[in-house]
Amino acid sequence: MKKNFTILSAVLITLFSLNAKAQDEVTQAKSYLGLIGGYSTPTSNFGQTNYSNNNAGFAKKGTTLGLDAGIYLYKNLGIGITFSFQDQGELSGADAQNLANGYLTSFGKDEANVTAVNRYQNINLMAGPQYSFLYKKFTLDLRASAGLIKSMSTPFIGVVFDNTANSATYLNQLKSGGTTFAYGGSLGLRYSLSDSWDIGLKCNYINSDGIKIENSGPTYTGVGRYQTKLPISEIQTTLGISLKF
Repeated sequence: MKKNFTILSAVLITLFSLNAKAQDEVTQAKSYLGLIGGYSTPTSNFGQTNYSNNNAGFAKKGTTLGLDAGIYLYKNLGIGITFSFQDQGELSGADAQNLANGYLTSFGKDEANVTAVNRYQNINLMAGPQYSFLYKKFTLDLRASAGLIKSMSTPFIGVVFDNTANSATYLNQLKSGGTTFAYGGSLGLRYSLSDSWDIGLKCNYINSDGIKIENSGPTYTGVGRYQTKLPISEIQTTLGISLKF
């Protein structure tokens, strides 16, 4: 019994030593700071163009630029942070005509004209836990994140009706600069160019309940499109270069 215990103890000690040595030999991830750029694609209601959907945003695919960082706290586990700017375009002539046709039908007017100015632009600040898997010169980054979306601009939409009974009726959807809580996750793949530099691809999903939208004009009576909230959700696909330290 004592002999068997000694043998088992020796085996366990040997296995523990081998495992500890293997852990020591694993390449540890380096913290990094990178510049990213690419496309931001609106998803769900943010990209919808349905007049009857009061949450439809009419946003477009646009550019995104930002900074992305990973600070490792324990081996390959760390905190990931992304600060980015997005431009999601503006309403097209077809969008304005789509809205005009909808308002014309809803209010039973002889004529409806829609004018839209300004663009969808916002800034995101997202952070969360990140774990990285290393294989030779490749690093796979998995991250869950939460943070804020700050709207810098939304389109101002003006609606003017004209008929013999009332030629001064109008509606205005005002520009918004609101802030909303957001959450999401990302998947990134980096390739090591050297001990100090990586290049990589990243796909980042961000979702939020949205910002408040103000309106002016006649009191809303339940007729026609009337947007009071703009949900913002997007998928960012970027290419980046990062400095490791």
